Amino acid sequence: MKEVSIIGITLIKISTIYFVMGVLLGYYMSIVHDYALAPVHVHINLLGWTALTLAGILYHLFPQLAVSKLGKIHFWLHNIGLPLMMAGLFLMSTLQLESLTPVIAGGATLTTAGILFFALNVWMHLKEEKAA
Repeated sequence: MKEVSIIGITLIKISTIYFVMGVLLGYYMSIVHDYALAPVHVHINLLGWTALTLAGILYHLFPQLAVSKLGKIHFWLHNIGLPLMMAGLFLMSTLQLESLTPVIAGGATLTTAGILFFALNVWMHLKEEKAA
């Protein structure tokens, strides 16, 4: 019997929040004909919706990835870093606050580290299962 972890399902559920946010932001930009927030839109869709959905699916299909320490580290770094980066980028774009650059950089660093841990996890723990 496979070991069960809720990380995969949780990531997929979190990713749907990013999907809705990305679509609503894109819809807003198209209505007002102002695309200044396009970088936020793109990062929300790529790193939030797409990356978290795919990671969640992998964690669900291969529970050994989700239960590893690397999987847990990825989960937390990605889910702390991405909201920081997106909030900072959104506020910097809308309020023209260059002082938020360290927040964006910090969030980006956490997200990138999380993704590196994810890749390491896949390479270390994803193994072919032997036929029964």
